[in-house]
Formats: sequence, structure tokens, C-alpha cells
Amino acid sequence: MGQQHDAYFVPTKSYWPFVAAVVMFTTVFGAAHWLGAEPGESGFGKSVLTIGVIGMLAMFFGWFRSVINESLAGNYNHQVDTSFRMGMMWFIFSEVMFFGAFFGALFYIRMFSVPWLGGHGHGVLTHEFLWSDYTAAWGANGGNGPEQAGGAFRTVPAWGLPLLNTLILLTSSVTVTIAHHALRAGHRGKILLFLGLTVLLGATFLYFQAHEYMEAYKELNLTLHSGVYGSTFFMLTGFHGLHVTLGTIMLAVIWLRVLKGHFDKDHHFGFEAVAWYWHFVDVVWLGLFMFVYIL
Repeated sequence: MGQQHDAYFVPTKSYWPFVAAVVMFTTVFGAAHWLGAEPGESGFGKSVLTIGVIGMLAMFFGWFRSVINESLAGNYNHQVDTSFRMGMMWFIFSEVMFFGAFFGALFYIRMFSVPWLGGHGHGVLTHEFLWSDYTAAWGANGGNGPEQAGGAFRTVPAWGLPLLNTLILLTSSVTVTIAHHALRAGHRGKILLFLGLTVLLGATFLYFQAHEYMEAYKELNLTLHSGVYGSTFFMLTGFHGLHVTLGTIMLAVIWLRVLKGHFDKDHHFGFEAVAWYWHFVDVVWLGLFMFVYIL
């Protein structure tokens, strides 16, 4: 397992980092070949991608199991706990930068590129050479005529499913916080109840988002081909949906660990890390609701 020291924990040699490198390369290699294949031909890329994803899931399961076993064996001390916390903080910071880049792209397109193409600012003559009938209006504010890239489309109303999903995520932040307080108070039954509700709310959010996407494609003609509006809409909401999916899976794993008797009121960083991540996902959604759906 490893050796305990006064200041830090030295683990034994592990093959999991090597496995992680192999399966991640396999996944990206397969995805690149699948996306780069000729139309109608997936080639071997799809099969390689599938193998990579399965291998990645197995890697996560095995590596996390090793870390959990080390923790349950009492091999971790305060210094290890601090390093885990710092690692999770830096990870969330990297996620902030990830979404910050996409929000920045959305801001630049709406505040600079669209006005320039409409003949304002530095691009006074741009629209006359490229598209004389162009109207400098963002998709959410009109300009959805038949000349739009991908054909005429309508936007998703903010006060329908997006508002419902906002309420769902805000409620899930409350339930996971109640579960955290219950853990610190040692009320295991209450933890299971409210953590289970959080998992259910996350799954419900994903269900409604999938329904929203199907409605956007079939009823509103809002697709990835709907110009820059469609691409930014699905890029931002899609990446957020991926994060909600990962967060829901992690919450479900934590629920199973609580059921098995893991964690106590003084040692439960695994729970805290997932709770931090979930709160981050909720905050990002509030930004999406405001800048993608409303404004």
C-alpha cells in the first residue's frame, strides 16, 4: 500500500498512470479518425473510440478503487488531505478557464464581430462586400430569415425548459448542501436521502436537456448548422451537459460509498470534492441561462 510519514504519504509504484496515458491516446486517436472519415464512412475510428472509452471507464474504476482502499486503510494524513484539496481547487480553476474561453468567444462574437459585419466600427464596408442584405442582429434578437446559414430557425424560449432546468439545478445545490451538513452531523440516513435526491435532480436535468435538443432540431430547426448562433448554443450547453453527466455519475458513486459506510464527520473529502464540483456546474448554468437564453 505504501508508507506513512510525518509530513506526507509515499504510495507504492502504480501502473494506473501508464494505463491512463494509453487509453486516453486511444480515445483521442479513434475520435480524430472517426471525425476525419469521409461522409458515410466511419472507418475504424468509431471502433477504436469505443475501445478507448471502455478502457477509460475501467481505468477510472481501478485507479479510484486503489485510492479509496488507501484512504480506508488509514494511510492518508493531514498533508495528503491538503494536497487533495489543492488538486481539486486547481482542477476547478482549470474548468473556470475552460468555460471562460467559450463565454469570451460568445462575448466577442456578439459585441464585436456581429456589429462589424453589420457595418459598424472597423467593419464599415464589410457587409457590402460579403452580404448586402445582412442585418447585424444576434439570433436571440431576430434576424432569423431564410437567408440565415442552415435555413430559418427559432431560438429556445428561456422561460420554458431552460427555466425549469435552472430551478432543478438550484434545488440540487440545496439538497447536496443539506447532505453535506448531515454528513458532518453523522446522520447517515439523511445523507442518503438528500444525496439521492441530488442524483435524481441531476438525471432529471439531463432528461429535459435531451428533450430540449430534440425539440430544437425537429421543431425549431436550430441545429449545429444554424450559423454561429447554433454552434455557440450547442457548444456551451453541450459541454455543460457533459459536466452535469460526469457530476451526476460522481454523486451516484459517492451515494454508494455512503451506503457502504465510507466517510465520517471528520474525513470525507471525497464527498466534499464532488460537492464543490456540483456547485461549480450550477454556477456555470446560471451564466448560460443569462447570456445564452435570456440576453
